[in-house]
Amino acid sequence: MPLLIITTILWAFSFSLIGVYLAGQVDSVFSVLVRLGLAALVFLPFLRWKGHQLTTILLYMAVGAMQLGIMYLISFEAYLYLSVPEFLLFTVMTPLYVTLIYDLISGRKIRIGYALSSLLAVAGAAIIRYDHISEHFIIGLLLVQAANICFAIGQVGYKRLMETRPVPQHTAFSWFYLGALLCAVVAWFLWGNPQKLPTTNLQWGILMWLGIGASGLGYFMWNYGATQVDAGTLGIMNNFHVPAGLLVNLAIWQQQPHWPSFIIGAAVIMSSLWVHRRWVVPRREQKADDRTHVAAPNE
Repeated sequence: MPLLIITTILWAFSFSLIGVYLAGQVDSVFSVLVRLGLAALVFLPFLRWKGHQLTTILLYMAVGAMQLGIMYLISFEAYLYLSVPEFLLFTVMTPLYVTLIYDLISGRKIRIGYALSSLLAVAGAAIIRYDHISEHFIIGLLLVQAANICFAIGQVGYKRLMETRPVPQHTAFSWFYLGALLCAVVAWFLWGNPQKLPTTNLQWGILMWLGIGASGLGYFMWNYGATQVDAGTLGIMNNFHVPAGLLVNLAIWQQQPHWPSFIIGAAVIMSSLWVHRRWVVPRREQKADDRTHVAAPNE
């Protein structure tokens, strides 16, 4: 848990740094490439091939490509359509995705209640931009959800791999970042724009911070912490970056949304999480308890 909290504080500044200084100014694919290249360099000394099955190595690389490579490519694009507060608020769906994906991987049934609470959160997102919901906004919202799903798949995948194919964490992350970097390299050759490279020392400095600090150290601490907690706790911790990121964005950059619709929409989105925790999860647990009680052979 302490590692998850420290990482949340570390990431609180990243959203605004990207939204204010990089989005629309520096090619998003290049930003991802530099960020992941630096993160991979941090763990390059721990790269090991001998003594490990190729399948295990490829699985950790695939998890890295999904959680960071594909997720970054999508999320950097989403900043072109949304403000930083909107981007942050729309990431509140991640805990639901984490739990759903964990259930799917574990062979459990998909729960209808989860889908209903998700729809409530989408309604909250619509309220925030009720006065000018456009194709532009909808694209941004969908991109954030796609990024959320990739992030959730990566977290759950890493946690499951550590449960089924455990290896030293620093070695696992050397493969993790290599997979993410390979994804970014392919994307650069396919969609990169060499005409939109960083033009200021500040932009280069932000990329270095994002690569070494937020990604290199941050994701290692986050995924390491994820292996120390249950899926429910991991899901809840995914939402702590929302108030932290909003606080940084409003306090330092003073970017203020349209407060009435933002507050109402935010309340609806947060209420979806309350409904989920208060009604959906307890009902599921109660049904499980009832089944256990009925099947008890010694009562």
